[in-house]
Amino acid sequence: MRKVFKSLIIGIFFVISCAQVQDPLTGKPTLTLLPESEEIAIGKKVVPQAINENDGLYPDREVQEYVKSIGYKLASVTPRKVDYQFYVVNSGEVNAFALPGGPVFIHRGLLLTLDNESELAGVIAHELGHINARHHAKFLEKTYGLNILLNMLAVATSQSQYQQIVMQLAQVSAGLLQLKYSRDQEREADALGVRFTYEAGYDPRGLITTFEKFKKMEKTQAPAWLLTHPLPEERIQNVSQLIATKYPDKLLLKKDSEKFQEIKKRLVLTSDSYKYVENAKDNIKNKNLAVALTNLDKAIKTYPENNVAYTYRAYVYYQLKDFKKSYEDALKAYNIDRMYFMPQLIMGASLTKLGNYQESIRVLENAKNLIDSDPDLYYFLGVSYQSIGDRQNAYNNLATALKLTDGRRGWEQDAQNRLRMLVR
Repeated sequence: MRKVFKSLIIGIFFVISCAQVQDPLTGKPTLTLLPESEEIAIGKKVVPQAINENDGLYPDREVQEYVKSIGYKLASVTPRKVDYQFYVVNSGEVNAFALPGGPVFIHRGLLLTLDNESELAGVIAHELGHINARHHAKFLEKTYGLNILLNMLAVATSQSQYQQIVMQLAQVSAGLLQLKYSRDQEREADALGVRFTYEAGYDPRGLITTFEKFKKMEKTQAPAWLLTHPLPEERIQNVSQLIATKYPDKLLLKKDSEKFQEIKKRLVLTSDSYKYVENAKDNIKNKNLAVALTNLDKAIKTYPENNVAYTYRAYVYYQLKDFKKSYEDALKAYNIDRMYFMPQLIMGASLTKLGNYQESIRVLENAKNLIDSDPDLYYFLGVSYQSIGDRQNAYNNLATALKLTDGRRGWEQDAQNRLRMLVR
């Protein structure tokens, strides 16, 4: 009887949760488990995770504003009017990706690979195609729909655990950041990308030349973009045929601009600094901290605004137990890029080690507003709260840290010992 009742409640939740919306591409009504407002909210929630996993935002405001201007120009011709946001991240990978409800990310490495503005417009338009076709929302509905409904049921019956909700949100973030599209979805995003570039006044053949670049690179070092966007030869042929048949050449289609070339030169001037950072990251993995430190010093000297260089130098100082320098470098990175989670985590951890527990709590609680699924954050919060005598918050944070950890953080035994002390 209980099982039948529970199934009935879940069924009611399912019906209530289904919303009828208008498909922006076809104009026809369609049912969705994920209303647009929730889709936008989930996309915004994952933005800090995406920035953190790609070494923060590129710290040149002029580059950011230029890419935004291209993005908003393309977004103006799309049928979906959602909260579009455009970010350039520090990663040197040749990649771009989108999140549900509007965020689009362009990697520094991609900008260095492209040759003109129409190629950039083509890539951004393709990602806008995924957003307009609701590919992310369909993935969430298919993969997490029932789990989301069960969580709603658990909340309604007061059975939910905070750690469980945090873990589920972390799984959703990971799924979106590693999302691989089907061939049909890529075909649809290609068609929309061509349409958006053409309607915005760009030469849609920029998408073709970009794809051809990626195919050539596949033979040596495949772009990261290909890991989530499969590119069989037929896609290039299909896009070429689509442009030839539906989008005749016309005057004033924009292929390039002086501004694009100026922006690319700015990126080229900082590329050596980022090469030093990549060398440092390799040496950190191999425990060559002195060599890593030398490379990071060079990176900062070459480009003093390099936020990721300050972040990794802070990490190295932390490993060397120089917590004062670790905090100072993390603070510099934070002042350059306040959407980057890692510097805030290092700041908080360093303050904990320095015994400045109140400030550590302030910094880490603020960092939690960006990413609330990091086990290290909860561990250092737990230690700091315990150190000022706040037993309840100490217990909650340490328990959450142990729930989220992969078991390889190094502090697990200490967290367990602290929990036992708190219980006694």
